[in-house]
Amino acid sequence: MSLTRVDYIAPWWTYWLHNFPHINLRFQPTDKSFQPEDENYQQSLIFLGCVAAAGLGLNLLCLAVYLSFLCCCRKDEEEETKKPNSCCVTWSAVTAGLITCISVGVGFYGNSETNDGVYQLTYSLYNANHTLGGVDSLVTGTMGNMRTGLHQHLARLDEIFATRGDYVQTLQFMQQMADNVIKQLLGLPDWDEATVDLAAVADQTANIEYYRWLTYLLLLILDLVICLLACLGLAKQSRWLLTTMMVFGVLTLILSWTSLGADLAAAVGTSDFCVSPDKYVMGQTKGLITADIVHYYIYCNQTLSNPFQQPLTIFQRSLTTMQIQIQGLLQFAVPLFPTAERDLLGIQHLLNSSEASLHQLTALLDCRGLNKDYLDAMVGVCYDGVEGVLYLCLFSILAACAFTVMLCAIPRALRQIASRERDYDDIDEEDPFNPRARRIGSQNPNHANMHSFCSYSSSMGSQNSLQPPAPAVSNPPMSEYMNQTALFGGNPRYENVPLIGRGSPPPSYSPTMRATYLSMTEEQRRHFGSDFQA
Repeated sequence: MSLTRVDYIAPWWTYWLHNFPHINLRFQPTDKSFQPEDENYQQSLIFLGCVAAAGLGLNLLCLAVYLSFLCCCRKDEEEETKKPNSCCVTWSAVTAGLITCISVGVGFYGNSETNDGVYQLTYSLYNANHTLGGVDSLVTGTMGNMRTGLHQHLARLDEIFATRGDYVQTLQFMQQMADNVIKQLLGLPDWDEATVDLAAVADQTANIEYYRWLTYLLLLILDLVICLLACLGLAKQSRWLLTTMMVFGVLTLILSWTSLGADLAAAVGTSDFCVSPDKYVMGQTKGLITADIVHYYIYCNQTLSNPFQQPLTIFQRSLTTMQIQIQGLLQFAVPLFPTAERDLLGIQHLLNSSEASLHQLTALLDCRGLNKDYLDAMVGVCYDGVEGVLYLCLFSILAACAFTVMLCAIPRALRQIASRERDYDDIDEEDPFNPRARRIGSQNPNHANMHSFCSYSSSMGSQNSLQPPAPAVSNPPMSEYMNQTALFGGNPRYENVPLIGRGSPPPSYSPTMRATYLSMTEEQRRHFGSDFQA
């Protein structure tokens, strides 16, 4: 029976994924139809995961070759230019950070879309379960009323109307109508097993989706944190942080390829179902529900007749006939048998409640309710669900690319940090302009202090180390020169050395030292003057 679907149309990406090659682990092509119980079909989905595993192996191999080349083929550090290497590492880090941010954004969107699709599926399953459960409850309640309540009332009325044969025949006719109603209700499908299956499927799907959503959320946060810490390590020139992030980067790279394999297999399998969902549903309901009922709920168009129309019509007619009989007995039998009024009113109340149940049953058995749940579930799975899984595949690919670039940039950054530390260690510790020498001098008091060349003590302490050329002819007398020599440590005055030969600026004197020096010079002049006069 071929029918054209007008309500549900599978999206184009499901056909694209459905056309992926389906190959089992023995490299043999398999059927593309959705058969999760078939071993070959399961192997075809596992094969897609193996393709992602092969991609992971190739990625790790390329990284190993790159790191080996970087370690074995070093250039001479003196010939390398630091600026281009620094720019290369910087731009690699910027590129990895941008790709990571984009991948995390795509991952959050895909995770949300997938969660929305699965939620719509479980919501539709719960609605369908509620509908089928309501049908089963109404059928069971009506059959119980007919078998127990109506039978008790008719038994007591049969004793009351024992003397009236016509009334007894009316009661027997009503019993036949009640048996006919029970027969029609027994002809309806038993929905009890179907409701249990739908509830179990919905609960299991909701639990799996919760853990899947939480796992991807943690993976997204992990990717973002690793990227930020790696950038922080590059900015702070921290070797241990970069080394730690490199280890976590390899772990995240493995997780990205693993998630890609799982998402790809899930997307292809779900697309195989979405391309022809009716075929799978028909196969699953075979033996439980007849094919015409399944067609009625799946397609729900006017060309199909309601398979419940005949039993519901017979049910309605039987109730109407019984109500007419009860009305007649209430009108003619109660005046003669007043004790029968209570049972007759009880039967009338039972028939009224059965009629209300009939209307509710007719509404629940209508195809529009279950068909809407079916279409909502298909839209949730095949549109939002598969689309979200595709975005998660894109996230995994972008994350793998980002961490590959990061793992290529971190070793170069570590190499540059080590090179700078070696260059820093090669600086002469005796150099007075070396910050490290200053730190060592301040931390080690026994180390030779680097005195300033602009103080009185430094000029005295550096006279032995500095060997200035012979002083030029000085105008002051010899005695004055000798006194000055005695004043400045027994050596010729360093002030008489030409500035070109000093290598340092002239010393500076404090006002006290200058006054002392002038007073001593004045006394020597007076002394020499008195000797000369004598």
